[in-house]
Amino acid sequence: MQTRIKNLREDHDLTQKELSKILNVSQVAYSYYELNKRNIPLELLCKLADFYDTSVDYLLYRTNIDLPYEKNINNKNSSKKTIKI
Repeated sequence: MQTRIKNLREDHDLTQKELSKILNVSQVAYSYYELNKRNIPLELLCKLADFYDTSVDYLLYRTNIDLPYEKNINNKNSSKKTIKI
């Protein structure tokens, strides 16, 4: 994941310091995310996906499609799945 968030940041001509200010985290913390020294909190991962207009799955390498998913604000119509572990 660290490569993808670094590449996106560089593609948007941002420094770690600039992006860390946007995300309201320290530059050191953000650099640890890029270096995979620290796990990115889910809330921050969602902010990154929104900022880059992509999906969390793209950031996590679960897909190579960089388009965002359609946001479903009202979850009444969503079907629930049971996941067996």
